[in-house]
Amino acid sequence: MNQHLLIAPILIPFVAGAVMLLSDDRRRVARFWLSLASVLALLGIAVRLLVQAKGDVPGSEAVYRLGDWAAPMAITLVLDHLSAMMLLLTAVLALASLIYAKASWDRQGQHFFPLFQFLLMGLNGAFLTGDLFNLFVFFEVMLAASYGLLLHGSGRGRVRSGLHYIAINLAASLLFLLGVSLIYGVTGTLNMAHLASIIADVAPTDRPLLHLGLSLLGVAFLIKAGCWPLSFWLPPAYTAAAAPVGAIFAIMTKVGVYVILRLSMLFFGATAGASAGFGGTVLIGLGLATTAFAILGVLGSQGMGRIAAHSIILSSGTVLAVVGFAVTGGHGWMLAGALYYLVGSTLATAILFMLVEPASRDDGGSAAILALTAEIYGADAVRNLDETPDRLVIPAGLAVLGCCFGLGVLALAGLPPLPGFVGKMVMIQGALADASLSPALTWSFIGLLLASGLATLIALSRIGIQTFWASEGDAPPVMALEIAPVILLIAMLGALSLHSEAVLRYTDRTAERLLDAPRYGPRPLPAATEVTP
Repeated sequence: MNQHLLIAPILIPFVAGAVMLLSDDRRRVARFWLSLASVLALLGIAVRLLVQAKGDVPGSEAVYRLGDWAAPMAITLVLDHLSAMMLLLTAVLALASLIYAKASWDRQGQHFFPLFQFLLMGLNGAFLTGDLFNLFVFFEVMLAASYGLLLHGSGRGRVRSGLHYIAINLAASLLFLLGVSLIYGVTGTLNMAHLASIIADVAPTDRPLLHLGLSLLGVAFLIKAGCWPLSFWLPPAYTAAAAPVGAIFAIMTKVGVYVILRLSMLFFGATAGASAGFGGTVLIGLGLATTAFAILGVLGSQGMGRIAAHSIILSSGTVLAVVGFAVTGGHGWMLAGALYYLVGSTLATAILFMLVEPASRDDGGSAAILALTAEIYGADAVRNLDETPDRLVIPAGLAVLGCCFGLGVLALAGLPPLPGFVGKMVMIQGALADASLSPALTWSFIGLLLASGLATLIALSRIGIQTFWASEGDAPPVMALEIAPVILLIAMLGALSLHSEAVLRYTDRTAERLLDAPRYGPRPLPAATEVTP
């Protein structure tokens, strides 16, 4: 049974979503419990796969070949340190977002839970797939579900931002398809491990076409990662999204970062021949520019949602710059710190998205939810909504919100002892210890890293004062189902801090495996390490 766990993160949400589509949309309670069972199963499987990827059990780098076809023709799923880490991060965010949605957000429109499951299917598939064609398939599944989730609840601002989001992502999908076509035309394969093994032998006359295809692929995922100047769509879309949708969307930008990291290490590493280091300098420049843009965006934002959206861009820019450093010279310790920072910043931005609506409820946020529910489902739905136990209001709601907000600020700003501080310190240590980096790049990176923390602290402190100190009147009600997932994510940040040494050992091994491209996937691998259904 263990050998089939690798396909379970894709199969479970697919089956759950399909079953829910066959049922009446008014059976939301049953749909919620089915979704919760699915997410809890994904969380347990993600933990099990992470343990397997660490090498604590035999077959730590498993390859699952659907249909028992041999590489490179097989549809392959590959488990390694990075994919296992991203699966666990996705499952944690999914659990928190799902619980939060049960407070009332799932009632704003139809098919929230099936769309949520299909989004998880696309995310997990993108992290596990071992070939570019199926990466495109899972990318499209993820995007299709995200369109529905972003538009969930309707409203003029949400529809306008959603249409912009759909248009830019369709353009990214077109670039993705063109890039994949060029790569296949030059090499005759789309298996990522196979491509990595033959890229050094591509004929010099064909290499420009290969680089063009890979560049188109890179642009598509830079759009998804929110890289400047391709990030104009992200703040309006993420700010307009419902709170639990914005929280789970925090991991979606990391799909772009993940793919760029994965493909850069496989195709442009030391064993890539004439392609070694291709695009590394561009990634460094774009990463630094994205970080600078996000700092200005954070400082100029007047709302918590916009700050959270720009914080996502800030996180992506920081990690992309480190990926560029890794492509040009293989700076493993910096990459280990960047992966640690990626996990912590993703959890922290999700917290901020979940706090946006409760903190602004005294300005009409709760009334807007109830009015929309009444418009769609009638007055009886509002009465039932108010009478259900999951609408339990916790005491001292403003104080609890303030404490959660303060911890989120500390995490995003990178203040000790939370993960943002640890990740940034490791990246700074790696940059200072690497003599191959130019002083200008080193200090530019360090300066932006420190400035990002200061800008986040200033902007969020200003918002906190306006929200929690300068507000007048009665404290807004806070439901238990809204604050529980926030506390869950804060607990995860605390666990990352308490066990930072163990997590950094894991991310350090992850960086080592990424820099050692020949260890990835079926080339083909020895039969003992391959798993067939």
